[in-house]
Amino acid sequence: MKKLLLLGVLGLFVLAGCGGYWMVTDPTTKNVYYTEDVKQSKSTGAVNFIDAKTGTQINHQNSAVKEITKDEFNAAVGKK
Repeated sequence: MKKLLLLGVLGLFVLAGCGGYWMVTDPTTKNVYYTEDVKQSKSTGAVNFIDAKTGTQINHQNSAVKEITKDEFNAAVGKK
C-alpha cells in the first residue's frame, strides 16, 4: 500500500511540473526535508532534490513526497 501511495504522489510531479514547495520524508530514518524542486529518475524511481535548510543535494530511493503551501515551507525552513 505504501508503494502505491508513493507512486501516486510521484505521479503528481509529472502533472504538476515539479514546481511549488515540497516536504520529503525518508520513511526509514524519519528525516524530513524541504525543497522547491524535486526530480524523479525515470530509470530508478529515486527522487533528487536540494534540501532548503542545508543546501545539500539529496538522492533518496524510497521517499514520501508531499506538496505543501508556501507558508508551511517558510515556517519549516525559517524564511519570512
